[in-house]
Amino acid sequence: MALAQYKNDPTIKGVKDTIRVAVTNVDDELIPWIGLPEIIIVDTRIFKTPLEKAKFNRLRYNVLKVMPYAMFARQRYAILQTDLAKAKNKRDQRILVKAFEGEIKTMFEREIKNLTITQGGILIKLIDRETGNSSYDLVKEMKGGITAFFYQSVARIFGNNLKNKYDPQEDRDIEAIIQSSGYYMYNL
Repeated sequence: MALAQYKNDPTIKGVKDTIRVAVTNVDDELIPWIGLPEIIIVDTRIFKTPLEKAKFNRLRYNVLKVMPYAMFARQRYAILQTDLAKAKNKRDQRILVKAFEGEIKTMFEREIKNLTITQGGILIKLIDRETGNSSYDLVKEMKGGITAFFYQSVARIFGNNLKNKYDPQEDRDIEAIIQSSGYYMYNL
C-alpha cells in the first residue's frame, strides 16, 4: 500500500505535533505568542578617510585590550560587595578590602602599568560601565577620600579623570566595538 493512499486528517495529532506557546487573554479570546530574542542589524561602517579608519582601528585595539580587565573588575567587585555585606565589623571589612587590593595587584600589576594613557582612560570608562560606579567612587569607598584625591591628582597629571562616566550615546564607538566583538549587550 502506498503512503499517498492515506488521507491527511488535521484533527489527528501526533506526539510531536504540538508547539507549546504562551497565551494572552484579550476580550475572552486567547492569543498565542512566542517571545523572540532581540536582533540587532548593523551595517558595515564606511570611513571618510584612511586616517579616520586608522583612528577607529586603534580605538578598537585599545578597547579590546582593556575590556577583560573591566569585566574582571565587575565580577570581583560584586563578590567583594557580597562579602562586605556579610562582614561583622569594620575590621573584617578592612581585611577583605586589603585582600581584594592585594589580589588585584598581584594579578594585574605588570599589565596595568604597561597600559598607555589612552588605554587607561578607556579602562576608567569601562569600569564605570561595568560596575555602575566611577573609578574615583570605588577608590574612595575602599581606600578613603584622601587616597582617592591623590589618585585623582595623579590621573589628572596624565590627562585622565577618575570621575569620568560612561555614556553609551557619547561613547557610541566604544559601545559599537563591544557589541560587535562578541561581548554582551549593555543594559541600562
